[in-house]
Amino acid sequence: MITVGAYEAKTKLPELLNRVENGERITITRRGTPVAVLTPPEEALTTASSKEILAKFRAFQEAHPLGASSTRELVNKGRHV
Repeated sequence: MITVGAYEAKTKLPELLNRVENGERITITRRGTPVAVLTPPEEALTTASSKEILAKFRAFQEAHPLGASSTRELVNKGRHV
């Protein structure tokens, strides 16, 4: 994976896109800090399934109890604030 600064990415975007199209991953930095990653579409689409996401959400809920409120009650309360 290569790293380029934001200014270089702006000036060489077509070249960088060609490299990504050929399978490379490119990290874009701002003042040395990574702010974005260009990846081929196939790589970006390999995300967790909805079942995996729901299982992680439920595990998070168990680890962080909401007290007397349910998630639905908190969502509805947030809509009325």
